[in-house]
Amino acid sequence: MISVERYSAFNVNSIGLKRAPFPLSFSLREAEGSWLVGATAAQAGELVDLLAAAANERIVVAALDTNSFLHENHQQWLPSLIAAEQGVDCTVHPLGDGEELLLLDRSSLPTFFDGSWSPYELSLVDAPANLTPEQLDHLALTVATTDLDRPVLPLLDGSTLRFSGHDDCYVSLETTDPALPSAVLVRLLALMAGSALTDGQDSAPVRVPEPDRALAERLIATAPHWAGTLATASTTEVALALSPLPRPWRLTDPRPEHPACTATLDLLTGRWTLTPGVGSRRGRLPTPQPAGEEGRSGLPLT
Repeated sequence: MISVERYSAFNVNSIGLKRAPFPLSFSLREAEGSWLVGATAAQAGELVDLLAAAANERIVVAALDTNSFLHENHQQWLPSLIAAEQGVDCTVHPLGDGEELLLLDRSSLPTFFDGSWSPYELSLVDAPANLTPEQLDHLALTVATTDLDRPVLPLLDGSTLRFSGHDDCYVSLETTDPALPSAVLVRLLALMAGSALTDGQDSAPVRVPEPDRALAERLIATAPHWAGTLATASTTEVALALSPLPRPWRLTDPRPEHPACTATLDLLTGRWTLTPGVGSRRGRLPTPQPAGEEGRSGLPLT
């Protein structure tokens, strides 16, 4: 079960002047021993427990920009001051020009990103313990100069996780843990369902069960790229329309007209089901892509 707040990423973000609802999107590919995920919409605080569980003991905050902590002259607080305000112990590695890296214990991530503030740019990388200052300088330079669509973990000895967040909505994730992509997808499904129940002015947080990982693995085995929208929401169920895409979702893409399947949460039983959409041939999900096709997720199913 997860708690979904009224100000969740799906509720506070919208598209265009008409404020169209923001879709769920998920894209997965394998490259150089890493799985790269692109996704919307999620705040750092909505995924932080998954990141902490998959990371090494130490987390490096490689970049952090926010309007939540500003001095009177409108300059942002240093990350170390934000950590102190959040009651999080950290080690500071100066980079010059007033910039710094933070080194946190992974167990402190939920406290640091507790949902009370929002980073509009964020970069996290896990790291082995006892990195030298020279190794930290190398990490900072490598992360800052490697595009998000390229694997960076093969360039960092001992690192297994990279997270990048933009506008506390867009997620880019690289991991060597094959279980993390499906965990992110089931979290997105639960966040979208919960957001449909908390979009009122006075809505209280709601507790929402996540689907089984098998549901996400079934989707990933079918296609590496997906988009999802709210189909229906009532007092008894929430249904999400899911559509496979030929490539990762883009902000300018139109809303899919013929969903391939529907993920439905029964609010009375807490059970999720995945059923073929109206447009699916013979009431079945699309055929999974064969191994070796371009864009294959490469995620081993268990």
